[in-house]
Amino acid sequence: MAKEVIGVKFRTSGKTYYFAPKDIKFDKNDGVITETARGLEYGTVVTPNHEVEDDKITVPLKEVIRKATEEDIKRHDENVADREKLMKTGQEKIAEKELAMKLVDAEYTFDRQKIIYYFTAESRVDFRELVKELASVFHVRIELRQIYERDDIKMRGALAACGRPCCCTLYLRDFEKVSIKMAKIQGLSLNPTKISGCCGKLMCCLKFENAYYQEAFGKMPKINTVALTPDGEGTVVSNNLLKRECSVRVTLKDGSQDIKTYKLEDINAKVKQDEKDITDDEKEEENEE
Repeated sequence: MAKEVIGVKFRTSGKTYYFAPKDIKFDKNDGVITETARGLEYGTVVTPNHEVEDDKITVPLKEVIRKATEEDIKRHDENVADREKLMKTGQEKIAEKELAMKLVDAEYTFDRQKIIYYFTAESRVDFRELVKELASVFHVRIELRQIYERDDIKMRGALAACGRPCCCTLYLRDFEKVSIKMAKIQGLSLNPTKISGCCGKLMCCLKFENAYYQEAFGKMPKINTVALTPDGEGTVVSNNLLKRECSVRVTLKDGSQDIKTYKLEDINAKVKQDEKDITDDEKEEENEE
């Protein structure tokens, strides 16, 4: 079963949230006032009214409060304009107290009843005195929220090594687990500077094609195993997972050796029956058999 929803983004999040439009027709880039865990918030419609299957919706689905009025837009613009003042004051107070934290962003909630500061830190920070001083300056509730390196880049934005804005700032709804094993399977350099994003963590895009690489990797023969090719028996020296090709060192009829490339379907690979070439995992499989 499907429900009618609109997709909404908020200033400090690249994630799209679904809300019930409550019989209101929205267009892309319309302002909207919604109720969230933080209270009333101003958001921007990124996907107008459309239907989405129930399994893609977080229950319970909240309704919008209203389409943003001119007064709502004016208040939102004032809140955004005050960001520079909030950041400057926050940075000054952090420097005065010599706290080991990096201020990333700051914002008023829509109703201006609370200010939220976002920061990163390598360890736990006692910011109780900082909160008191900021509250005495702005006379509203102060919330300090620690975020992590990936969230930092997602909020501030940056250009990735490919020359495009980082994926997290454009469309990634959630951060998925990325491992060094993905880089190994894809045959990438394990130099941290080559496979790390602007946040210093492994690039999110390593995950994008991982399913294909894992499937291809499982079908390719292991390096240094024996393969039967149209030119005879040889030893696998390298694999091209994208092309699904294997380079094999074969002995030709005249006794000379050459490295030839074959399509995966053209070879019949077999594991070398030499004890030193059998991995522990393969030994376990043999024992189970």
